[in-house]
Amino acid sequence: MNPVVLGLGVGVALLALLVLIFYVIAPPAPRVARDRRLAPGVEHVSALTRVTQRTTAAIESVASKRSSRMFGPQELELAGIKTDPSSFVVIVASAASVFALIGVLVGFANGTWFIWAVLLALLAPVGAKLIISSRTSKRRARFADQVDDTVQLVAGSLRAGHGLNRSLAGVASDAEDPTSEELARVVNEVRLGRNLSDSLAITAQRMRSEDFEWVAQAIAINQETGGNLAEVLDQVGKTIRDRNEIRRQVRALSAEGRLSAIVLVALPILVFLFLVIVQPTYFSSFFQNPLGIVALIVAGVLLVIGSIWTALTVRVKF
Repeated sequence: MNPVVLGLGVGVALLALLVLIFYVIAPPAPRVARDRRLAPGVEHVSALTRVTQRTTAAIESVASKRSSRMFGPQELELAGIKTDPSSFVVIVASAASVFALIGVLVGFANGTWFIWAVLLALLAPVGAKLIISSRTSKRRARFADQVDDTVQLVAGSLRAGHGLNRSLAGVASDAEDPTSEELARVVNEVRLGRNLSDSLAITAQRMRSEDFEWVAQAIAINQETGGNLAEVLDQVGKTIRDRNEIRRQVRALSAEGRLSAIVLVALPILVFLFLVIVQPTYFSSFFQNPLGIVALIVAGVLLVIGSIWTALTVRVKF
């Protein structure tokens, strides 16, 4: 296949992806508000919007009958993604279609277009899972770093004479994300009748924060036994600050190992993709020979095992 035609096809596919992202998923804001451009009482719905709404409704009706979902609402909420699950599935499916088209163009010259289409299409859901997992981990890490400041703010508000619920509401309005979102959720649950201690314990479990679990236990014990809650939170906050200091020091000392693990895992993948794009016939013998296919599968399995091994090696249990 002519490299010029191949490059043109890849360029068209990338252009289609950009159009999908910037004009369908995240279109630019109009210069004039929609309510000023429409007649009173008239709501304009484009054909693309109607198709998208019907698609998301169909996906939602099918997914609601299943007990487990690939991209559930709680999973997206933990990752800080405001999109509803059905719309997120549509986005992932659109990305998979574009990647499959790129795979067809890449493998059309040597007859391996089907394999490339399937492999690249699988990158969309796998990549979405990795993005959600990464965003969830970062969000939980930010929450853990903000616990000591949160405890200090709550203790200061209690000393000022506010009640515990009012103190939590004030911190929820003044703190940064994700602490503000989680505390606002706690405040709303308490207003709906849930016990404060239970709501705080559930938040600690959801964010996987041992430090916040200590805070929840301290508040629960204080509600049963009484006493000066501000002084108790001061002691808990001091312990949490000391733990965070040690945790940051350990993270700094293990940064070199994490970077080495990322380079070792990403290097063979990037070299493989580079050679496939620059010299498509370089790996054609692997796909045409059963032994070559087995070798690629074994290499992929070893790469996965090595990634898990290095991840467990550089992860410090604290």
